[in-house]
Amino acid sequence: MKTDVEELTPTRVKLTVEVPFDELKPNLDKAYKEISQQVRIKGFRPGKVPAPLIDKYVGRGAVLQEAVNDALPELYGRAVEESEIFVLGQPDVEVTELEDGTQFAFTAEVDIRPKFEVPDYDGLEVVVDDAEVTDEQIEETIGNLRERFASLTSAERAVEEGDFATIDMVARIDGEEVEDASTSGYSYEVGSKSAVEGLDDAVVGLAAGEDTTFTGTLPGGEHAGEEAEITVTVQSVKVKNLPDLDDEFAQLASEFDTIDELREDVRTRLGRQVRLQQLSDARDKALEALLEKVDIPLPDKVVEEEVDRRNQQLEQQLQMAGMTKEDYLKDEEKTAEEFDTEVADAARLAVKGGFVLDQLAVQEELNVENEELSEYVVSQAMQMGVQPQQLAEYLTQNNQLPAIVSEVLRSKALNLVVEHVTVKDESGNEIDVEAVQRELNGETAEAEEAGDAGAAEETPAETAEADAAEAPAAEAADESDEQDTKDKDV
Repeated sequence: MKTDVEELTPTRVKLTVEVPFDELKPNLDKAYKEISQQVRIKGFRPGKVPAPLIDKYVGRGAVLQEAVNDALPELYGRAVEESEIFVLGQPDVEVTELEDGTQFAFTAEVDIRPKFEVPDYDGLEVVVDDAEVTDEQIEETIGNLRERFASLTSAERAVEEGDFATIDMVARIDGEEVEDASTSGYSYEVGSKSAVEGLDDAVVGLAAGEDTTFTGTLPGGEHAGEEAEITVTVQSVKVKNLPDLDDEFAQLASEFDTIDELREDVRTRLGRQVRLQQLSDARDKALEALLEKVDIPLPDKVVEEEVDRRNQQLEQQLQMAGMTKEDYLKDEEKTAEEFDTEVADAARLAVKGGFVLDQLAVQEELNVENEELSEYVVSQAMQMGVQPQQLAEYLTQNNQLPAIVSEVLRSKALNLVVEHVTVKDESGNEIDVEAVQRELNGETAEAEEAGDAGAAEETPAETAEADAAEAPAAEAADESDEQDTKDKDV
């Protein structure tokens, strides 16, 4: 087989492949066998029809077409492997020559990852926020905890902002009740602005048994965005009472005996959160700094696919939240054009980042061990709330392992960059990322060992699930290694 590569653009090539006809023999034999199972010729059982009769009654051309369709995927994969290109997406294939008994040729146009070298990343410096925990943050966290233990008591007075009012609402459009916008016995926190616009102003000043009617725009349902006449009736008024910040509250809301101990624990937990955020920011900014040193062309089609993926993801999230895109843009104070520009820029950055990390993994000869793949599957399964074995089997059956291997490789490549980058906080202090990571991991281990409240201690059942997931995930990794070249276009 002979393969020529023509560079159409830095991100698209045309493969011209010539194949000696005798290489199609296994595919021709397979085609004859499959067709003989389908045709019915008097005197011959299915599967036993001789090739000359198939040529006579079905046609040699049909057999050749069947053989070519069967051979193309493998021949294309071999051409890609021999050309040492990293293809993206599906090719546009055209059979250019098919001479029976002589020659077979085809072309394949396909997008490719541009060829480049990742520059030296030693000496890069990034700055992250200080790992500071303020008294205000501590009090805000404790305040949120107080809210969880608040109680409601009835008030014999009119509604004020901050009260909880039990209300009935009836919405009407042109005199007809809108059922999905009407409710009864609804406990509403006045001033939260979490319901139809205008409700907060309408209920303030009403006492139990009183009602009023106002005009509001329905936020969801069949008539979302339409104006309706809304009648709201107050059934009862309740006042929220927060517990005192004392030792009794600490004992009620935590495992600590005093409020000072609770505050110190909150400070420790917030400190862990800000240090985790520092590590996350360091990774993001390290990649940003590396990308600034690389200038490469990006395939338009790949960028468009990433834009479509992001738009579809947002659409699903908005549907789950009961929002429209117009509502989202209004909340974000953006025009549709500004949003589209931001999505396109983010898509280009994501595609570029993927290319750079992929190339870095190649340059540094990184690979994915079975244990690493198993750890990833277990971690994702825990986040998704499914059994690791179930997720591993799904990934294997749906040929998702190559994508997972790529994701793990990119993560390892980014870790390597972070190891060589100087990370400082805004105060100018240098941060030892590895030391912070070890410290945080140590805290997690100590918390799990002590059974600390809120820590995720692994149970024997979870351990068994992890072990069960390891075998299929490891087996799939082996399969992925074998099929790596063929799966580059996935």
